[in-house]
Amino acid sequence: MKKSSASQDTLDAEVESFFDSAPPLRDSADVNRKLKEFIEQNVFRQENGRSGRIVCVTAGGTTVPLEQRCVRYIDNCSSGNRGATSAEYFLRAGYVVIYLHRRGACQPYCRALPDDPLFECFEVTDQANIQVRGLHSEAVKRAISEHNSAIANGRLLKLPFTTIYEYLQILQMIATSMSHLGPHAVFYLAAAVSDFYVPWESMVEHKIQSASGPLDMRLVEVPKMLSVLRKRWSPMAFIISFKLETDSNILLEKAEVAREKYEMHVVVANELSTYKDEVVVVTSSEKIRVCRDKTEDASDIENPLIKLLVEKHSAYIGNSSA
Repeated sequence: MKKSSASQDTLDAEVESFFDSAPPLRDSADVNRKLKEFIEQNVFRQENGRSGRIVCVTAGGTTVPLEQRCVRYIDNCSSGNRGATSAEYFLRAGYVVIYLHRRGACQPYCRALPDDPLFECFEVTDQANIQVRGLHSEAVKRAISEHNSAIANGRLLKLPFTTIYEYLQILQMIATSMSHLGPHAVFYLAAAVSDFYVPWESMVEHKIQSASGPLDMRLVEVPKMLSVLRKRWSPMAFIISFKLETDSNILLEKAEVAREKYEMHVVVANELSTYKDEVVVVTSSEKIRVCRDKTEDASDIENPLIKLLVEKHSAYIGNSSA
């Protein structure tokens, strides 16, 4: 299913209008510098027999501000756990990871830490000493070791966002920075991205006053950036998107439509009630059900999922160089 030239031109105009009207990214120079240094450092890296494979993993939900000096906003519900866990398995598979995440969302390796509030992780042993408790398990030690190793070796770069504006501006910067990697670049788009937003120029500057009565606000559809990412920003990259539904009867149909519409290489279809236990990997030729090993308490569905996606990516690289 190919877009006509006219519809592509319309989309390009919508995308240009979105970025032109968006508030400038405050730390764009710093983000650009970090990206440039990270990619240059890793472009020729060999890990697990794989050369120069860089994956951008997105995680968490974007917000839609309702005021320029934002007090209220519309949020997308996502803990970021899928992205954080997947980043760990990509690192173990020999990839280097750019982790584009919502501020406050789950971080790679942090799920091994206790859920207790910070102060409850410490205890006073005497007047001069404080020790950490509950952090002595082998799983925690391994997680801390793997995290510190990934950071120290320059294999994990974390970039935060909050708003839909920040997310899409940084995603564009990442994609254009990775475009020269060709098929060795991967996008694993697990973030929950807002479908609608309030255009910045039509947004009130100060806090909306409740005394004004019922709120009447027009939301505009966010331009379909998946298509632009695929065709403009990083056209040779291997792109994996997600489709989440609450109705299992329409899930695979919607995933297939999304794959064709945006020309994704893979769409991971997951139902809200079972997303931690099973997903379906949808490609142009097959639909593969991936399930968590329920015989193991600590098993993650992301383990077999990333293994399968690595195989698909390897095949894509092979076909691209044939």
